[in-house]
Amino acid sequence: MTYGTYRNPILNADWSDPDVVRVGDDFYLTASSFGRAPGLPLLHSRDLVNWTLIGHALERLEPVGEFARPRHDCGVWAPSLRYHDERFWIFWGDPDQGIFQINAPEIRGPWTHPHLLKEGKGLIDPCPLWEDETGDAYLVHAWARSRSGIKNRLTGHRMHPDGTSLLDEGKVIVDGDRIPGWFTLEGPKLHRHDGWFWILAPAGGVETGWQGAFRSRGFFGPYEEKVVLEQKDTEVNGPHQGGWVRTPSGEDWFLHFQHRGAYGRVVHLQPMRWGADGWPVLGDDGAPVAVHRRPDVPPQPPAAPATDDDFPGGRYGRQWQWTANPQDGWATQHSADGLRLTCVRSADAHDLRKLSNVLTQRLPGAPRAVEVGLRLDGEEPGARAGLAVLGDAYSWIGLERGADGTVRLVHRFAEPVTEPVTEPERDAGHARPVPEGRARLRIEAGPGARCRFSADTGDGFRPSGPVFAATPWRWVGALLGLFALAPAGPGHAGTATFTHFRITPC
Repeated sequence: MTYGTYRNPILNADWSDPDVVRVGDDFYLTASSFGRAPGLPLLHSRDLVNWTLIGHALERLEPVGEFARPRHDCGVWAPSLRYHDERFWIFWGDPDQGIFQINAPEIRGPWTHPHLLKEGKGLIDPCPLWEDETGDAYLVHAWARSRSGIKNRLTGHRMHPDGTSLLDEGKVIVDGDRIPGWFTLEGPKLHRHDGWFWILAPAGGVETGWQGAFRSRGFFGPYEEKVVLEQKDTEVNGPHQGGWVRTPSGEDWFLHFQHRGAYGRVVHLQPMRWGADGWPVLGDDGAPVAVHRRPDVPPQPPAAPATDDDFPGGRYGRQWQWTANPQDGWATQHSADGLRLTCVRSADAHDLRKLSNVLTQRLPGAPRAVEVGLRLDGEEPGARAGLAVLGDAYSWIGLERGADGTVRLVHRFAEPVTEPVTEPERDAGHARPVPEGRARLRIEAGPGARCRFSADTGDGFRPSGPVFAATPWRWVGALLGLFALAPAGPGHAGTATFTHFRITPC
């Protein structure tokens, strides 16, 4: 049977730190979600190439109060997804709290409340392993130097088989400082194969590093190491951490990310085989592939995570995440179509980076046009709503109620944060009256994440302001955002309604 080919990246947006598992004929993937809620996205595929977003495993970040405000590069780092004892398991590290675990009988839940397995600063990238033959369980994790002062090391533990506790103090099982040329060792994924304990882990940093493999006859070592995937003469910088999965027919594949600046960490699929020396061979003899034969599974129709949304009944799709734990009343359900957002009052109304009530999704990794309809109903002077490209710098276009009660089209931006005190946002285009309080907003995100803003207020789309180059956060790609807000003060400031959100090729 001819299966055709696929082209990388298979997920061309910021699905950071992916891990994957197969259960029967189904493949499931999760990724880092950092400070956004809901967290831990869950994706499904039948062929490892076409993926759909089916939900999230974490409704809110814990502790809830800690994530009432945006913490864009904190929260859920590098999860591991496993299937054991007829349950799905996800382990992740919060660099400020420790290692958490949740589990569920089905991928769509219900998921348990987060359980803190190991408390401590800088504990990241955990991965469990259950041995079916012996009943033993293990856990390996890496370290974040920013919190712990430790890096380039992997620590191993014996774990209680029920995943609720660790049975020892832990031991460094791989010390990257002892391996010439290795640095920033992190992201370990633990496996058992051919009588060996295997750890697949990247090193060298997300932009210029490589994928390593380690093997040992015993979990606590000693481990041998080998570089199994690196950029070589390809355009795939990194390539960084991911997961190994085997198809029902026995083919091996490896998913990993590539860091692409404002686009975040896009996901690639690499063929994998076992060499004559017993080591895994990834990609084209250790180099990432751009195009390759598809996996040997039944052909599937094209699919991708949803982006478009008509907001039926005021409900938003699972592709959206808030920039912090949401509060009741930010979005109102109703009988018609359209997303009705409350103009939330805030002392930080001048800076979108500080607002929790921004509803976001990932910036597409290929040139795309983003459009949404907006009606501003808020009567409060200073009430505003719009469409944003949000990162360490941001720009937005939308509608604002003036002191004289009129609605104007505005386009504003803020430069990257370089000082503890954020500069207020500034005008990027000329305000113009919008008597009906309605507009169609558009962003053309071209090559290099260069964004052109325009709006249609009844006379066709007209450009607004200069080109804006989207920027990432520290670990997170740029986001598309919808928001409604108002200056601090008493009382209800009204609402804004968004309709017909679309992302299409430019």
